Amino acid sequence: MLTSEQAWAILERVPDPEIPVISVTELGIVRDVQAAAEGVDVVVTPTYSGCPATEAIERSIREALTAAGAARVRVTTQLAPAWTTDWIAPAAQEKLRTYGIAPPGARAADEVQPLQFLQRVACPRCGSSDTERLSQFGATACKALYRCRQCREPFEYFKPI
Repeated sequence: MLTSEQAWAILERVPDPEIPVISVTELGIVRDVQAAAEGVDVVVTPTYSGCPATEAIERSIREALTAAGAARVRVTTQLAPAWTTDWIAPAAQEKLRTYGIAPPGARAADEVQPLQFLQRVACPRCGSSDTERLSQFGATACKALYRCRQCREPFEYFKPI
């Protein structure tokens, strides 16, 4: 039998399938873990309701906990409250930057941005804020594609939600 603390520790090692340098717990999508003799219940909130990685994440959670000895693993999706980039752990934001993805800034609801197109995102490679958005969407809907005008490297920006 696993304890809730052991289950959390195991999930801290389950990588996000789209950004493998951070775990599902660092991303903030694991909302609750309850362990009992009959098994482990995990509540997840996807980054958005149509996220294509949701099934892969649930499968990875089940596989990791089963391999660690859980008799049964139940993963429940909870859509409310909606996931927010505020739930990304601070250490994970630095991991994103090191990986080449600009971490999210403040959410649009929390900051005044009357001219959204003037928003500057710092390059995760060289730190320059002389960047330009190339596309509202990157490899996934939760990221935008930018290019640094200083080092000329393209990069993704994890959009604040």
